Amino acid sequence: MEPKKNPKADLEKLRGTFTLAGLVVSLFIVYAMINLKFYDVKASELGELIVEQEEEDIIPITEQNTPPPPPPPPPAAPEIIEIVEDDQEVEEMEMDDTEADAETVVEVFEQEEEVVEEEVFTIVENMPEFPGGQKKLFEYLGKSIKYPPAAKANGISGKVYVNFTVNKDGKITDVKVLRGVHDLLDKEAIRVVEAMPAWTPGKQRGKPVRVSYNLPINFILK
Repeated sequence: MEPKKNPKADLEKLRGTFTLAGLVVSLFIVYAMINLKFYDVKASELGELIVEQEEEDIIPITEQNTPPPPPPPPPAAPEIIEIVEDDQEVEEMEMDDTEADAETVVEVFEQEEEVVEEEVFTIVENMPEFPGGQKKLFEYLGKSIKYPPAAKANGISGKVYVNFTVNKDGKITDVKVLRGVHDLLDKEAIRVVEAMPAWTPGKQRGKPVRVSYNLPINFILK
């Protein structure tokens, strides 16, 4: 007679359940071990930028002690008025006699008048002109200039630039050489200019004025 097994004691029926439970437990343990080994940092902490803030220098606020204003000056002492009784004699002050009579000598200081030089113009509305114009000026120079014999003998020639001032009345003054050639020719040029007749004076705004004039005189050997 074969022994019969109790169906409740048969473990073959629970093999699949235990196998599945063991597999789940193994997976859970493996998952837990992987997380503990490779994911120590929380996911929420990934990608965060940590900036170290430097402490700003704190400038202490200082309070300036303003010196107190100087005390006001003491009040001036009141003027003391002495009251003199009628019986007290008062010294009389002697006054100098300032009245002038016929014999009084008065010193008079004469004030020197300042001489103001009039302005000399270079360019004016109406420039000064030789009597008869430029043509007559050239004729005058040609007839008046006497070539110095010593300069002619030594072959000295050239152009002498002379400057002079035409006054309000047309007279020639302040003759000087701006650029000379030789002392002989320079002196002859000055002599001829100083001997010129009075010019027609220059005018500025309708009034005669002093005008500075430049004149070249050419000495040519023939």
